[in-house]
Amino acid sequence: MVNPFFKNYGPLKLKDIYKVLKIKKKDDSKDIKIFDIADLNSATSNDITFLHSNKYKPQASSTKAAACITSKNFQDNLPDKCKKIIVENVLISTAKVTEILYPHSVNDDFDNSVKEISKTKFKNKVKFGKNVLIGKNVKIGSNCLIGHNSIIETNVSIGDNCTIGSNVIIRNSLIKNNVHILDGCIIGKKGFGFFPDKKANFRYPQIGVVIIEDNVEIGCSSTIDRGSLSNTVIGKNTFLDNQIHIAHNVKIGENCIIAGQVGFAGSSVIGNNVMIGGQAGISGHLKIGNNVQIGGGSGVIKDIPDNTKVMGYPAKNLKNFLRENK
Repeated sequence: MVNPFFKNYGPLKLKDIYKVLKIKKKDDSKDIKIFDIADLNSATSNDITFLHSNKYKPQASSTKAAACITSKNFQDNLPDKCKKIIVENVLISTAKVTEILYPHSVNDDFDNSVKEISKTKFKNKVKFGKNVLIGKNVKIGSNCLIGHNSIIETNVSIGDNCTIGSNVIIRNSLIKNNVHILDGCIIGKKGFGFFPDKKANFRYPQIGVVIIEDNVEIGCSSTIDRGSLSNTVIGKNTFLDNQIHIAHNVKIGENCIIAGQVGFAGSSVIGNNVMIGGQAGISGHLKIGNNVQIGGGSGVIKDIPDNTKVMGYPAKNLKNFLRENK
């Protein structure tokens, strides 16, 4: 399971899913049990998944999912053994099923379980400033420091030798060793997952976590959203400057250097040893290769292969950009 924190209320039967999606169907497989929901790559024979874009056709053909929420246009891309659930709006339908399996993942309610750290088991283990609050299901390693007015909300694991600055809020996160999170960061809150409907915007449940690997530094006032169906991950030895936003499901590799005010839209994958200049924007669902360099202020709207330097909007090969802007 992607998230160790949210309770899964499965299994559901396919007939329960048909009912949620208002599908009237006579089907011999309606009693098949669905235990979880996952993306095409991660889904097992007990899971349901979804397919809504040409970009994911390669993964669709090899998915192991028992069932898939999709449209007529994509049903032929799925294995024969995968039950196709045909709907008009794949993403909204997927959100509805996820909410049934994980009803407590939609809203980030105020964590009223928090206590002053001086009244918890960490009072003699952690160095802390004034007005530090700690929620339920929190683990903190040795030699850690937490600054003034910070809140470690429910479902957080912090490793050894970590520094949490002042005015920081963290929840639903797994933080490894030697991590430094500077003042004003918000980590692990729900992502900006909305799907427009004719009557209202429909919020997508966020059942993933934030994983921050060893030796990472996160600059002041940065925000990192937890994943939706997968996790948001920051790789080892990566340094983030101030005021960076990382949306749900983004995966940033190892040894990356990212300057201030860079924004990452959801589900993009960033390779190792990537350098990104300030105020660049990375669109969603992209793959940025290893050893890529992206100039400041660039707008990246398509995949970038390994060992490439780009700049501009839309981002293009650096040599071409410089030639055109002499």
